[in-house]
Amino acid sequence: MLNALVTYAAEEGESYNPLLPATYDIVWSAVCFVVILIIFWRVALPRMKKLLDERSAAIEGNIAKADEAQRKAEAALEEYTAQLADARKEAGEIRDAAREDGKKIVAEAKETAAAEAARLTSTAHAQIEAERQSALVSLRSEVGSLALDLAGGVIGETLSDDKKAQAVVDRFLAELEASEAEKASK
Repeated sequence: MLNALVTYAAEEGESYNPLLPATYDIVWSAVCFVVILIIFWRVALPRMKKLLDERSAAIEGNIAKADEAQRKAEAALEEYTAQLADARKEAGEIRDAAREDGKKIVAEAKETAAAEAARLTSTAHAQIEAERQSALVSLRSEVGSLALDLAGGVIGETLSDDKKAQAVVDRFLAELEASEAEKASK
């Protein structure tokens, strides 16, 4: 087929290039191209530019929002960390204060117990001394009456003078206590 075209072109006498279109095709193609270019330039390109600008603004806005959120998160983290440190410090102070209070309470309880023990000991000693004195008086009167009865049995008569008998008994017991004290000191 190419041979037929080349032969046809050679017969007419013109040099015809099959790769180069006819002039009217080039003109109408150029007109269509310019119309499409103008429409694209006036309608489609501004819309695309507007769309790209909106996307760019949205992306920049989202980046700004993300940066702001990041700053807020960092500020909140710093505040949380500061509050946590303050809470730990306060807990340590409360723990130390509780230990001090515990030591004070223990010391007060020991003092109270020691005072109570001293009071109970003093009361017990006083009670023991009172009972000792009571027993001593009771014992003196019983020993005195036994001694008088025995002396009356030895003499053969009863001693009726209570004051005189009491004085003899007291002197006898005092001598007895003095002799026991001498033995204990040696």
